[in-house]
Amino acid sequence: MNKQSAAVGVLILAAGLVILLGKLGVFAFIGSVFWPLFILIPGVLLHVLFFGRMLPAVSLIPAGILTVVSVLLLIGNWFDWSVMKYLWPFFLLAVSVGLYEYYTFGDVRSRGIWTASIVLAVLSVALFVLTLLWTWGIYVVAVVLIALGAWLVIRRPRFR
Repeated sequence: MNKQSAAVGVLILAAGLVILLGKLGVFAFIGSVFWPLFILIPGVLLHVLFFGRMLPAVSLIPAGILTVVSVLLLIGNWFDWSVMKYLWPFFLLAVSVGLYEYYTFGDVRSRGIWTASIVLAVLSVALFVLTLLWTWGIYVVAVVLIALGAWLVIRRPRFR
């Protein structure tokens, strides 16, 4: 058996294995579960290329955005897309992360970039809290009323 026939045999074996795995649905499952990694990989790659001094600092803006968005999409894909009704404000946080990375690691120390990143982060967290209060608000109100009533009963003046 020569080296060429062994290489051809390995290629035929690999082709058969790929076809079998494809027919069993392995690739469809991997694609349906891990597709947000195709967004995470460019984000991480942009970070690596910047810190390897191959790209300018402005590349950190899309790097931060892609990384945070891909994590949000992974959470939605792995758990349930209904969690996006709570997590949607963090898409604003993605832009904030990109701007903050650019401000921190870039050459430009613009107060406007820093302010925009902080305002977007605060807005994102505030909208997240409002979303939670909007959906779970009645429970928060109930717990606050119970705590207030318990505090009033415990701290009442004692008359003899």
